[in-house]
Amino acid sequence: MMGEAVQARNPSDVHAPVAADTHQIEVAAGSRWLVPSGQIGMRVDGTQPADAIGQIEVALDNLRGNLAAAGMEVGGVVKLIGYLVGDVDAARRRDALAAFFGSHRPCMTLLHVAAPATTAVRVEIDAWAAREAPTDGPVAVSGGASGWR
Repeated sequence: MMGEAVQARNPSDVHAPVAADTHQIEVAAGSRWLVPSGQIGMRVDGTQPADAIGQIEVALDNLRGNLAAAGMEVGGVVKLIGYLVGDVDAARRRDALAAFFGSHRPCMTLLHVAAPATTAVRVEIDAWAAREAPTDGPVAVSGGASGWR
């Protein structure tokens, strides 16, 4: 959902993207930004899938919920950083991201880390989103819980 306020580019003097992402996205001044906390694979009832792919899917659903609460959509994600603990099936990870993003290609970074904040967490997704500022006034968004406890 990138319009004039958000421009994606793959410069011709840089190698082609090696994943389903974009090398750079420029956000115009005056755009709305959403910077949610890192999302983990925990459902509303506090349960978590045991496997990393299930946690990725739930974390992405949580990201979608944060976007919706701010009046944004998945197409507004400009940067996604994934933190993974342990081995994660790369093909299934790509499938989960493709199901979430469709044809949208944000900038992405993927890191394998030694340990999470809590032992049951195998995945954390960090994202930034942007969109054109509304012309009919500000949008109020309620806060959430922080992972820094």
